Formats: sequence, C-alpha cells, structure tokens
Amino acid sequence: MPSTPSATPAAEASSAEPGGLPLGTARRRLILDAAGLSVSAIAFGLVYGLAARTADYSLVEMLAMSAFVLAGAAQFAAIGLVAGGVPWAAILLLTTLLNARHVLYSAALAPWLTGRRRIERAAMAYVLTDETFGLALPHFRRLGRADVGGYWIATAFIVPMWFAANLVGFLGGQGIPDPTRFGIDIIFPAAMAGIAAALVTGRRELVAAVAGAAIAVGFGVMVGPSAGIVAGGLLAPLVALLVRHGPARSDVEGFEGFVMAPLPHDASETQPDTDVTRT
Repeated sequence: MPSTPSATPAAEASSAEPGGLPLGTARRRLILDAAGLSVSAIAFGLVYGLAARTADYSLVEMLAMSAFVLAGAAQFAAIGLVAGGVPWAAILLLTTLLNARHVLYSAALAPWLTGRRRIERAAMAYVLTDETFGLALPHFRRLGRADVGGYWIATAFIVPMWFAANLVGFLGGQGIPDPTRFGIDIIFPAAMAGIAAALVTGRRELVAAVAGAAIAVGFGVMVGPSAGIVAGGLLAPLVALLVRHGPARSDVEGFEGFVMAPLPHDASETQPDTDVTRT
C-alpha cells in the first residue's frame, strides 16, 4: 500500500520558515531581550526628564518633544543646544544628522515588511527606536520571516516605559542631584553596545561597529560628543563597504542565534519535495 509521511500540524508549519525557530520560542527570547533593554529605556528616560526640568522646559514641552521626536539622543542634544541659545537652524541640522541612522534602520527592515499596508508600516516607523530595531531585526532573522506581532511586543517594552520614565524624571527627578553618582549616565552607551553586538552578523558589520566606535571617540575628544556621534554614524558604513563581505561568526550548532537567517522567500525554490510516495 502506498503511504506518505505524517503531516506537520498547520500551526507548527506557519510558525516558522524552514531553518527558523518556532514562533513561540522566538517570542520568548524576544521578551527576555526586551525586558533587559527596557531597563535602559527607563533609566535614560529618567535622565531625560530630569534634564528637561533643569533646562526649564514645561511638562507639556518635555512630553511634546518625546511624542514628536521620540529619539533620545536627539532630544538630549536639542535640550543642551536650546539652553545654550544655539540658533534653530543649527539645532535642526544637528538633530537631523543624529537621527539619520533611522533611515538605515528603516531600509534594513523594509525587505521583511514587503506587502504590508502602508498605514501599518507608517505606524511601525513611528515607534522605530534604537532599542526596537535592535530587538526586531534579530527576531525576524531567528524566525526567517517578519513577525509584526513580535515587533509590537518589543515596542511595548520600550516606548511606554520611555514616556513613563520621562514623567517620573521630570516630576521627581530633583531627588537625584547627580545622575552620574549612580552610574545612570553609562546605561545608554552600554545598551547601544549590546544592540550593536546583537546586530553584527558578518565581517562588514563587525568592521562598521569597530570603526564607528573608534571614529566617534576620536571626533568626540577632538571636537565634541555630538560631532563624534555624527562622524561615526556617517563614516563607519563607508569604511565597512571597503571590506569584502563574509561571515564573522561561527555557524556551529548551538550558535544559531548568532547567524543571520535569509530573507523570507518561496520555500518551493530551495526545499526538496518531501511528499514522495513510498511503496
């Protein structure tokens, strides 16, 4: 009698692309990672709220900047520049350069979201922060496909925490006379280093990360912190383009979290036909 292999349940088949993790496993890891990064968002949000109060911002002005900008580094830079009386044109130029990295974030996520509705992608773009990107892209890679639900799970751990911390920092931040005394000032760069480490999946990415850090520190010492951030962000990708693309991490079993999964595609192009009749 002819027979066929037992079929995989539809729920399992739809949970992951070939070679990807099951949806439940990937989301559990996403939640753990997001919980860790939320600590960074909370601490950084507290300091931002305190800085805004110190710069004589009103509560409405502080929250409006978070709502319309939603980019911590640019918000901090703007507060200092406004307090220093810098012309608005210069402030606009600097914050635009600081936020230029979000264009690259969007470009990296766009291939995964092909076919999604424009309004949906616009909503996702609004909450695309450093932390959200650092959580979403590795999550997509682990699955081998996009997971919009997972994207919003990551966002739920970051954006609401940011706004809540802004309020606490503004209203009660005067109780922290010197944030550096408690090491709060180091949390944001430490979190960014963690995000960068998670996104390094090839030789070019590794070179870009190292070059970006070196350029940012060099320019920061010689010119200023803001100039260092802009220079590192603009020049590091150009340095990476000079490097031949290749793997930077082992793909030995047990290190699957470090390997970049391919973009989603038609499985029939590469997967062999498993529905073979046996006699």
